Amino acid sequence: MSINMNIGKNDGFAISASKLTRNFGPLTAVSALDLTVEKKTIYGFLGPNGSGKTTVIRLLTGLLKPSSGQVSVLGCHLPQEANKLRLQIGYMTQKFSLYDDLTVKENLQFISRIYGLTPNEQKARLSELLSIYQLNSLSKQLAGSMSGGQKQRLALAAAVLHKPKLLFLDEPTSAVDPQNRREFWEQLFDLCDQGTTILVSSHYMDEAERCHRLAILEDGIKKADDSPQALITNLPAKVVEIEANDLRRIKDNLTKLPQVISAAQLGTHLRVLVKQEVEQPIHFLQQQSYLTKNDKFTLVRASLEDVFVTCTGKGAIAS
Repeated sequence: MSINMNIGKNDGFAISASKLTRNFGPLTAVSALDLTVEKKTIYGFLGPNGSGKTTVIRLLTGLLKPSSGQVSVLGCHLPQEANKLRLQIGYMTQKFSLYDDLTVKENLQFISRIYGLTPNEQKARLSELLSIYQLNSLSKQLAGSMSGGQKQRLALAAAVLHKPKLLFLDEPTSAVDPQNRREFWEQLFDLCDQGTTILVSSHYMDEAERCHRLAILEDGIKKADDSPQALITNLPAKVVEIEANDLRRIKDNLTKLPQVISAAQLGTHLRVLVKQEVEQPIHFLQQQSYLTKNDKFTLVRASLEDVFVTCTGKGAIAS
């Protein structure tokens, strides 16, 4: 595989990838991915299970070799310089990967030895991390007996123990409650403010909205890439909420219309995405025989979930 030595030369980017592709036999898990991630930002991958998020992360960490394409991470060309890169990155996997039969402190001591910290460095760093991630009272507890939120904090502490420049997080909050998820993201913003670049994958819309920039993946293909606000602003659809009786019947009929991208019931309302080409979506909907002017129609602000629907699955709009 030829290497373009210009990739990654821009000091403003932590990650630069061009036409990055990974095949597993006849299956293409990642297809011709172009990607740039600016330093000191939080970049998100949003996509359903099987969309290629984990494969991309494994390619960017050097754990997988690309089938084709070029990639540079922190100036290291992969896979040739994967060993050089490893001491500069942290990686928190989706599944808790530390040792259940070691205590919190023993796990961190073990990781610190892997990264070659001296005894004095280890003592100072562990003291700092136990305090930052509220693990002091749990330092002697076996990791296997901890709650999901506690394991999450321990895994993050282990991932940043060596002060990596770039942190990869693969669906890190999939097993924790909303409060722990919020606190976890506050810790990510603290790390970013201190200069760490973060790439995080998620299938939670509220988490995706917290990222500085976001890519939506489906079947290994990047369907969108921009700031969450720009993606919402540039949504190629209009959103109408309908309050009426028999919403299920209305939904079934609306989804048959070529002008309707999707319809989803939210409580007592139906949220309908109408293609941008329909200039007066409320008037258009009122013309349908199963809807009347007595029903309540409201043109509402788009959400990131609406963007996701227009990019993926049956609701995807051809570009």
